[in-house]
Amino acid sequence: MKIIALQSGSNGNSIYVEAGEKRLLFDAGISGKRAAERLAHHERDIRDVDALLISHDHADHVRCAGIYQRKFGLPIHATKHTLRIADAKYPLGRIDDVRHFRAGRALKFGGVTVETICTPHDGVDGCAFVIDDGDARLGILTDLGYVFDELPDVIASLDAVLIESNYDAEMLEYGPYPWPVQQRIRGLGGHLSNAEAAELLRTAGARLRWACLGHMSEDNNTLTRALETHRSVVGDGLTLHIAGRYEATDVMDV
Repeated sequence: MKIIALQSGSNGNSIYVEAGEKRLLFDAGISGKRAAERLAHHERDIRDVDALLISHDHADHVRCAGIYQRKFGLPIHATKHTLRIADAKYPLGRIDDVRHFRAGRALKFGGVTVETICTPHDGVDGCAFVIDDGDARLGILTDLGYVFDELPDVIASLDAVLIESNYDAEMLEYGPYPWPVQQRIRGLGGHLSNAEAAELLRTAGARLRWACLGHMSEDNNTLTRALETHRSVVGDGLTLHIAGRYEATDVMDV
């Protein structure tokens, strides 16, 4: 498998995955133009993508889905509730090709299976994803809410993972966000901290080859703090990548 995080963070998310003969795009929180340009930089054509999968209804994951469908012809895979709520909050425009799925069910794209993992994040019908091409398993695990019971077993089954490492607890506590927003972020419907993500990776086991830290807060985290926290917990044995808020990663292989 080959993975490119086109962007990751509250300002927009989109992850590209080549698995087997399939090209999949996860979330449409950045403009179609930006996604196409960043894929073209890596010699990929967005029009070759076989499916666009939407994780949940928040703007930074779905707001440009209609453009991706109309301009590039990508079929959209989303739950009925996710698309209905998203369209009510920020109209997506005409969408001619929608393939609904149920959160928690597996999807098949040729020889590739995409498992959808229900999450307690405060979106409607939210889910994370595990992509299995028969040789390797990749997790796209962001907007998780908290460390729910199934999450450690999911991560233990993976060869690679893009995982949210959203905030540093001290920066959040003493930062600019008002108390209700802080409570939402650290609450059951929010995000994982650096320490929580690192602890999950520590217990993942030897199968995990690398982790890409994503969905980092601009105000409540820094690259240095995230890496320091993860290194202090998992040591130097696990390769760590960073998914940026304003640029694409290099191509990552698993």
